[in-house]
Amino acid sequence: MPSPKSLPTALLGLALACPAMAEEPKGMELGQVLISAEEQSGADASVAEAEARLAQVPGGTNVVDMRQPLQGKVASNQDVLAYQPGVYAQSAGNEGVKISIRGSGINRAPGAHASGLYTMLDGLPLTGPGGTPYELLEPLWLDHVEVLRGANGFDRGALALGGAIDYVSHTGYDAPKLQVRYATGSHGYQQRQVSSGQVLGDFDYYVSLTDSNADGYPDHTASESQGVIANFGYRFNPNLETRFYFRYRQTDNDLAGRVTKHSIEHDPRAANPAYVSRDDSRKQPGSTFIGNKTTYYIDDDSSIQTGLVYHDYPMDLREGPNRLKVAYTDVSGTFDYKRRDTFLGMESRSTVGLRTTKHLPNDGASEFVRIPSGNTAGYAPGTRMRNFTYQGSDTVLHVGNDLEIADDLWLTTGLAALYTRRESAVTYPQSGGKTSQNDWDYAPRLGLRYQVTPDLQLFGNLSRSVEAPHPWSLIYSSNIRFPAGNGPATGTQRDPIKLQNQTATTLELGGRGDSALGQWSLAWYYAQVRHELLSVLPDANTVTPYELNASPTVHQGVEASLQSTLWSADDGRKLTLRQAYTFSDFHYRDDQRFGDNRLPGLPMHYYQGELRHDWPQGFFAAVNTQLVSKVAVDYANSYYADPYALFGATVGYNAPKNDWQTWLDLRNLTNQHYAATVTPGYDDKGQDAARSTPGEGLGVYVGVSWSLL
Repeated sequence: MPSPKSLPTALLGLALACPAMAEEPKGMELGQVLISAEEQSGADASVAEAEARLAQVPGGTNVVDMRQPLQGKVASNQDVLAYQPGVYAQSAGNEGVKISIRGSGINRAPGAHASGLYTMLDGLPLTGPGGTPYELLEPLWLDHVEVLRGANGFDRGALALGGAIDYVSHTGYDAPKLQVRYATGSHGYQQRQVSSGQVLGDFDYYVSLTDSNADGYPDHTASESQGVIANFGYRFNPNLETRFYFRYRQTDNDLAGRVTKHSIEHDPRAANPAYVSRDDSRKQPGSTFIGNKTTYYIDDDSSIQTGLVYHDYPMDLREGPNRLKVAYTDVSGTFDYKRRDTFLGMESRSTVGLRTTKHLPNDGASEFVRIPSGNTAGYAPGTRMRNFTYQGSDTVLHVGNDLEIADDLWLTTGLAALYTRRESAVTYPQSGGKTSQNDWDYAPRLGLRYQVTPDLQLFGNLSRSVEAPHPWSLIYSSNIRFPAGNGPATGTQRDPIKLQNQTATTLELGGRGDSALGQWSLAWYYAQVRHELLSVLPDANTVTPYELNASPTVHQGVEASLQSTLWSADDGRKLTLRQAYTFSDFHYRDDQRFGDNRLPGLPMHYYQGELRHDWPQGFFAAVNTQLVSKVAVDYANSYYADPYALFGATVGYNAPKNDWQTWLDLRNLTNQHYAATVTPGYDDKGQDAARSTPGEGLGVYVGVSWSLL
């Protein structure tokens, strides 16, 4: 078998060769995306429109057509974002997924609020000052996903290191009148969906109900979820349309905790005994997302779009010996003005955008004794320990322009101003402290895009990113604690601290196109990061990590993809190969303690590939692999999780009329024992500490869907 490094290296060489092997033009159009009649009818952009629009961005982007992942098990973001260059997404056994782009949120634990990415639902803000909650994501609701890596999310108001992800739902324009889907399989997995969408004159709707449950592969990872989504669009006239969005979802996940490498190798289904004995779990009792997006087309060359969101997402965290009841409610507003002009005979496209998200005054947490121990040994379960608040807001004003300075050569410029506020206060006991910080920052952007031929595009950009700390990290990262005499609060954090904004300057170069070898993309980036917000678990039994500003760090890497047709026949049979490779080198720059050590938590090499055969009658069969290099588990780089190789297979049938579908998905055929995610420690001194979550073993899943078109 090839080593975990050999196939990615071969892919990289293949992608580098693609520009030189470009064939004659095949009509691939990457020009201006005009306001279409379908867009004016209220439909969300199709996959083709999204691909054409993102091809105008001078940097790395991805479009995930959900029709492909849905030909197999789709339970979480790990399945949605598979085979996407530059995107790392791995599950910890239930809905908790660790997502990272270009090292964003590199040290975050799976299931925690994600960092370093600006996430949207149908173009409306989901990410708030407290990060990105995952419990509202239901893959079955999605039409497609748009990923703008790094600074390429600028026009969406994304200034974080990792960029932006937009999860786009179905509407009445692209959904069946009625659809029923059911999937079941190993480890107690079941997933059900009933949905409907229609266009009724100037009105359209989409409604979907889903629920799922699983026992989980590791012990104590049982999960269940239920949810409903609805959106309703109305076209008042050819120039004015509006759409309302409603999502409600609740989840309940048991937690297995982290285990040692020895445990994964010899008993991969074993959970951390402390988590099992405490019956740790993470409950989202009901998250509500209500939004509206209204678009006014001023004329054929300009438009205004406004958005408004109310998002309430409480949590009941029964992690560790204490119980934390968290209240989170955000309100967000967006404004986007787009215009196309001619400047000195050259085409010019301008955007002005504003987005703001604010925590409401009720945001905060109450902490109670759950299992009396340590300083709380003398107190009954349910005794109040602390109350503290989370307050914050993010406001981004961004102005951008694309100017065709020569035939097929575009200059991209932009400047964003960012205002962030973060505040945390301990309100009970009354002797608790308060911290408030306000920061103004800026983020310029400069890019070039050259359409060498219709099948070859080259690009480059230079940008600055800004990310503020989360309000909750101000209290949990504090080393100032209540002294003895403060009842059950004794030993807990008393005074929140201040943290600096993380900033980075990033250079990106690359290209994309179509060649004799297939459709390809390639991007290289280099980022110098200051005050990086890194988290760490001080010991293996800690539930909540500390987050602190690091000394200067470097994030650099290569992101490559290649989709090839290896063989095709006149009767419609074909053999295709899709590949994605991500090289990630994240390290300190002359840190006093760790020198140039690698930042822990992510692999340096990450490769996914699938070989697929399709028959004209609708049958298909595919084999796939995933190769991952070793991962440092502490900042001292004293211990590593092992590299691994996974193999799977899928067979299925898509009816020619697209009215029904069935599939069989086989995962981890060799039953490989491996660490799916790593949550780093500080310095384990070469010891095998409990830092990892085991990946899923051999699994067999089957699904079927039927649609009334």
